[in-house]
Amino acid sequence: MRQAVRIIRDEHRALAAVVHGLLYFARRAKEGVEPNFRLMWTMVRYVADFPQTFHHPKEETCLFDRLAGRTPEAETVLAELRRQHLDDFRLLADIKAALGDYEGGAANGAAKLVETVERFADLTWAHMHVEEAVLLPLAEAHLGDADWAEIDAAFGANGDPRFGADAADGFHQMFRTILEQAPAPIGLA
Repeated sequence: MRQAVRIIRDEHRALAAVVHGLLYFARRAKEGVEPNFRLMWTMVRYVADFPQTFHHPKEETCLFDRLAGRTPEAETVLAELRRQHLDDFRLLADIKAALGDYEGGAANGAAKLVETVERFADLTWAHMHVEEAVLLPLAEAHLGDADWAEIDAAFGANGDPRFGADAADGFHQMFRTILEQAPAPIGLA
């Protein structure tokens, strides 16, 4: 498996785990279990910042742009994936508002939070599925070794100065914090 494909899949798994945890805690809140708001805000920050500042820009500039124009099959998929990247901003704003309302004691705050997180989770999981089941196979079929060498380098630890080790370390630490603070079955606490 190519290095970039492995990294994309690993980043998807980490993001999916945090989204799953956020959904779990939102649903528990709807059941009347008081959440750890600090942990939930950390989870929201992770699902907002990691994809938007680290993961999606690499996908778009390194993978999507290279695949664009190589095969007509990719054009519709790329357009939809780019649209979904933009939809993340709106949905994350909705999650932040819902979590803030719930924390502030708004009526039906937990129910609104669950509904909002469920919409985001559904989009996130569907998006990752399309990338892994459709986009990556198209890229493997239509990109050459030279393309992959550059994509692998960009997704590698020091391949792109905009996304260097410091940024990656910050997100790894945030993920580790979530795991350490979240109770079972989501985390290790």
